[in-house]
Amino acid sequence: MPSKATPGPGAAAEIVARAEVAPPRLGRSRLVCIDGLAGAGKSTLATAVGVLRPDAVVLATDEMLHGWSGLPDLGATLDRLLRPLAGGRSGTWRRWDWIADAWAEEHRVDPVDLLVLEGVGSAADEIADLVSLTVWVEAERDVRRRRWVDRDGEALEGYWSTWSADEAAHHRVHRARERAELCFDTTGGRASLNDGGPRPKP
Repeated sequence: MPSKATPGPGAAAEIVARAEVAPPRLGRSRLVCIDGLAGAGKSTLATAVGVLRPDAVVLATDEMLHGWSGLPDLGATLDRLLRPLAGGRSGTWRRWDWIADAWAEEHRVDPVDLLVLEGVGSAADEIADLVSLTVWVEAERDVRRRRWVDRDGEALEGYWSTWSADEAAHHRVHRARERAELCFDTTGGRASLNDGGPRPKP
């Protein structure tokens, strides 16, 4: 099985095309949230979107978590970042230093045409009214676990079970997959539209 999810040639282009025609809901900005399961390929897909739209700001919400137990608070963190942007002002967020196990420097985000958030929980309910496009990325569990180990090393494999339980609890409440306009399955190593995924919003 593949250890890395590689976006299909049309996956990022489909996201950009959908985003560009979606109504701006974050002030003048269009917010795209690429949510899904750990190891599914969200970061890879978001990077590909950034290549197609170099003017976009792409933020990884993993860096906004308060460590391994921070997922339940992510929605509030995103809300604090985005509400000023919705009003045409700059927003801020603080980076979690995973090595030092402590909060690090603060970052400022100015209003832009396209803002992309990627990471587990990035499409939290708290910010649903600000999102122009929600994307869900998934893959079979054994494939995702192998990618987790390949990416982060065997030393972090012990966190897999706890993190998987936390993200499952989060998604049961926030139901981002059901709200997503696009759903990609990367089990085969390339992001393909999942025909069994959610329907686009009217």
